[in-house]
Amino acid sequence: MNALSLPDLLALFGHFLVLSLLAVGGAITTAPDMHRYVVLERGWITDAQFTSSIALAQAAPGPNILFVAVVGWNVAGWAGATATMLGILLPSTALAMFVTRWRQSRQETLGVRAFSAGMAPITMGLLLATGWILSEPTRHQWGGIGLTVVTVLAMWRTRLSPMWMVGAGAVVGMLGWA
Repeated sequence: MNALSLPDLLALFGHFLVLSLLAVGGAITTAPDMHRYVVLERGWITDAQFTSSIALAQAAPGPNILFVAVVGWNVAGWAGATATMLGILLPSTALAMFVTRWRQSRQETLGVRAFSAGMAPITMGLLLATGWILSEPTRHQWGGIGLTVVTVLAMWRTRLSPMWMVGAGAVVGMLGWA
């Protein structure tokens, strides 16, 4: 954990502020760019710390957005967690409140329906990019590749709870296969 200067904290806040408006489908869809910024570009945390931040937050009870606070914490403690959470929450919350009220009165118009339909593939693409980034540590191991294929097929073809795949992933990792 680094002690960032005020300009660096403001840059962290500003980056997450912009990401907030790109978080179509939730903050997790912006994880690839978060990774690019805090790991590759700034070098504030390692790839393993970034992946662990997301894994820890996703395993904990509560909202999925907690991973943003954990990433911020790993970058700069309380100041980093505060900067990332305020940055990711402020714009999207204000925009969501405005758009929800606006959409309610126009939900049957062609433009609103087309926009809603067009966002689905964008969200899927962002989720796939997130999965690709998070799979980096195990992408070249047969256990990780096999588990990924089995998970995709199970989620696509069955009504199996995703928790079974999370459990399978835990077992595969525990046994050292991924």
